[in-house]
Amino acid sequence: MTKTQITYNRIWQVAYPIILGSIAQNILNFTDTVFLGRLGEIALGAGAIGGLFYLAVIMLGLGFGTGAQIIIARRLGEGRFSDIGEIVIHSIIFLVFLALLIFLLLHYWSVDLLKYAINSNAVYTDSIAFLKIRAFGIFFAFINIAFRSFYVGIARTKVITYTTIVLAAVNIILDYGLIFGNLGMPQMGIRGAALASVIAEISAVIFFVLYTVTTIDYKKYDLFCFGRFRLAKLIKIFNVSIPMMIQQFVSLSVWFLFFLFVEKIGEMALAVSNIIRSVYVMAMIPVWGFAATTNTLVSYLIGMKRHNDVFSLIYRITFMSFCGVLIIVSLGLFFPRMIFEIYTDQKELIDLGAPVLYIVSIGALFLSVGFVLLNSVSGTGKTNISLLIEMVVLTVYVSYVYFMIFVFKTDVLGAWTSEIVYGSLLTLVSWGYLKSNHWLKSTI
Repeated sequence: MTKTQITYNRIWQVAYPIILGSIAQNILNFTDTVFLGRLGEIALGAGAIGGLFYLAVIMLGLGFGTGAQIIIARRLGEGRFSDIGEIVIHSIIFLVFLALLIFLLLHYWSVDLLKYAINSNAVYTDSIAFLKIRAFGIFFAFINIAFRSFYVGIARTKVITYTTIVLAAVNIILDYGLIFGNLGMPQMGIRGAALASVIAEISAVIFFVLYTVTTIDYKKYDLFCFGRFRLAKLIKIFNVSIPMMIQQFVSLSVWFLFFLFVEKIGEMALAVSNIIRSVYVMAMIPVWGFAATTNTLVSYLIGMKRHNDVFSLIYRITFMSFCGVLIIVSLGLFFPRMIFEIYTDQKELIDLGAPVLYIVSIGALFLSVGFVLLNSVSGTGKTNISLLIEMVVLTVYVSYVYFMIFVFKTDVLGAWTSEIVYGSLLTLVSWGYLKSNHWLKSTI
């Protein structure tokens, strides 16, 4: 990247491969939900609980990777290229160790953790069956996170698109075969969905390694020098990453808690919410792409001592994020029943869920702004502040959901209005901190 102004075009060059990669990544969620929807509401509910439990713990790795990405972008701006490889290697070593601990949690301890959290015995049984297989993918998922941090940090993001297309293609084929017993494969039901995702993650790791070896000047960045492990270097990454790890984990854990609350309304409400989750995640694809771009470019500008350009960058990315989400949610606003019919042919589910899409669409628009602003805060290096903001907003969010479901006895539509509360608060608090200019002296 040059020292000229970072334009809309430059932002788009960094963001669009991440967005396309997120589309492919979320095809996994989409296809799992569509296929499991054909098995019935129990499988849909179990897929939601098991999938969110997996995502909640994987956010620990993603948070660490985001912290590493911020440091990599800062070193790129400073021109300290050889330091980048050290950050990547230390990230891989730590993430593999963390994956081992999370594997034990998913494969063994989740049985006891979920036993008292889920009312429906059928949903509980299928959730555990899903997690016991899905747990094996955590090692490969974390290695993928390390590679992703490297490529986003150096703003060479096209490989993310290629990798996640491979991941999605493998998952779709194996979902079709393993869930229903097609293509000569065994019929495994929800366990087939879990196995398909594990094999897809392995495929993505293989592609990342081959791409890096064949296309990247890894000597420039001192990649693959595993003999240079230093505890002091890992601690320095921790200082930035730990708040991000906690933030990502808590954020997804709260959404997991949201689904546990919804499960108390009934199996029908949980099935509807799983479909809504799938649609909502697709609507948020531009947000995640632009958020990752915000982390990188804000940190890059600060590394180049161009603090005065930061707000101009934030305005551009926020505008692009909002427009991207607006285009997607327009489909939900105008064709809610048609979208629900993609997932299920049960009229009761469609009637109950279609109105929820209106609420979710509004929430996504708020979050398209709030999430970019929150990532602007973390991109400055003030990851402890972004964690504090997230914790305050999530506390309000959980309290709102609890009172809506358990005190006011709302239905699934009322429960999902919490997304509007979350998005609007995240926008206001993040913007307030950025305007305070307390981040100007940030160093990492």
